[in-house]
Formats: sequence, C-alpha cells, structure tokens
Amino acid sequence: MKRLTCLAAALVLTSAGFIPAQAQMQRPRRPPIIGVSHISFYSSHPLQARHFYVHDIGLKKMPDPENPSGTRYYVDSDQFVEILPLPAGQGINRLAQIGFLTANARQLRLYLKSRGVKVPAHVTRGSDGSYWFNVLDPEGNHVQFVQPPPHGVSMAGADPIGRHMIHFGFMVHSRAKEDTFYRAILGFRPYWYGGMKAGKTDWVSQQVPNGHDWIEYMLTSAPSGSGIPAHMPMRQLGVLDHFSLGIVNMEHAVTTLSKEDRLKGNRYNGPQIGRDGKWQFNVYAPNDARVEMMEYKPVEKPCCSPFTAANPTPPKSYSSR
Repeated sequence: MKRLTCLAAALVLTSAGFIPAQAQMQRPRRPPIIGVSHISFYSSHPLQARHFYVHDIGLKKMPDPENPSGTRYYVDSDQFVEILPLPAGQGINRLAQIGFLTANARQLRLYLKSRGVKVPAHVTRGSDGSYWFNVLDPEGNHVQFVQPPPHGVSMAGADPIGRHMIHFGFMVHSRAKEDTFYRAILGFRPYWYGGMKAGKTDWVSQQVPNGHDWIEYMLTSAPSGSGIPAHMPMRQLGVLDHFSLGIVNMEHAVTTLSKEDRLKGNRYNGPQIGRDGKWQFNVYAPNDARVEMMEYKPVEKPCCSPFTAANPTPPKSYSSR
C-alpha cells in the first residue's frame, strides 16, 4: 500500500509539471564540446591541393580513416582540413562538412536525440580510435562531432604557418534559424559580430561551449532563403566558406611565406586589420576556399560590438609565428 501511495504521489507531481529528481537524472546531459575539429572541402585537383596544404601552409598529410578516397591535412594533432573528391554534378559548392571536438561522442548523440535532432543509430569508430557521428544543422549543413583518438597525430616533420585552427565560417541565410541549433541546443556563446558598413551585420561569431574556438556565420541573402544564390560566383562562395589559422605575429608569418616562396602561384590579400581589430591575411586554396590567418588578440578596438568572451590563446609549444 505504501508503494502504491508513493507512485500515486509521483504521478500527481508529474502531471502538475513537476518531474521527480530520478527522472531528471535520466535525461542525457550534453558532454563538453571543446573546439573545432575540421573542415572538409571537395576538390577536383588533389595534387594542387596537396602542394598548397603541405608546401604552402605547412600542414601534415595523413590518410583519412573515415574515407579512403579522402586525405587529411593536419593543423595540429587533432585538427585537420579534409579534402574529398569532387562529386559529379556538385556545382560550385566546395564545402562538404564542418566538425567539432567533443569529450564523448556517444553521450552527445544521445543528448541531441533527446532534443529532437535526427541522429544516426550509433556512432562510428575509426581505425585511429576516434568516434564520430553526423547530423544536419537547420540550413542543411553537414556537421560532424568527433571524439578524438587517445593519441593524436604526430606533427613531426610538419611546419604549419599557424598551429591551431581557431575558427571556421560558412554561409548562413538565417541567424535566428541557425541559433536554434548552435545556441539553444549546443550551447554556443556569443563572441563578436560586425559588418562591412556601420549598422549592418555580416558576420556573427560564436564560441564553442567549452573552449575558445568559434564559428562564424557568414550572413547572406537569397530569394529562397536557402541554398547558394543563383548568381554568386565560386570565388565569392570561397570567401564565405573558410577556416582560420591562429597567428602570434602576422609580420613574421607573412615574411616567412614570402621568403620561402610559399605564396607563389596563390591568390592572396593583406595583411590588414579586420573590422574586429585583429591583423589578418588571406590566401586562397586551389578550390577557392579562403584560408584566413588571424592574430589571436586585437590590436585596436573592434567595430560594431565588443568581444563578449575571452580570446583564444596560442598552444603552449607555439613558436613566434
């Protein structure tokens, strides 16, 4: 009788909107999302891509444990740029996927499922000991969450011009729509926003929940509110879909690229101080994707909005670049 009375009391509390502590404990909690993992591009010129990522910007070429047709170019032991074969009929879009690092892929899959996000039936284990799964964000971008392997890639023999990927950006039509996923569900935090002209917001930066890497909404507009605008050239899309390498000293980095002939044959612009007050320099990959080199700290007051979270810091083993 006592057990029936307790059960009845629990049902009353639940129907009134009160959820017992035991039931709350059973809800999946979001594990840490600690940084950006990778960005994946399609390319029809794998040899040119290899020269650019290995020789020009100094990344470490490695096999792709997820896709034997792909190649990974590592920025550090856990972060990489993935180059995949260009599918037939792909059009001008070269962005294949963006990825984030998590402490627990299995738990994150369960958490996203509990929040109504369509997830795969299970996570995948890579040959390197990593775990990952894929979802779509509200605008249809392919997003992967990666639990890195116990032992990251050795960077011996590589000399990246920047030794940490501090952010990546991608084309976004609706800030509010994307925020339902990145802000409301994943817990990303505001960092900075700005635009080319006063009073107009073109870029919205948001940091991962448990680190200082960030994503950048590259806001655009199209009559349909989705997809690539009909008359957008591939070069412009490559400016929007980009990634950024953290630089300690921009003058030293650009001088090194120039002295070592690592800019030859590449399109580039800068260096210049961006609207966020940081030194930046842009160089473009063979598929027109923009590689934005950016100093970790601003050297002058940013336009448009203050920084609302701490800036990232260089890895402890960083050189003067």
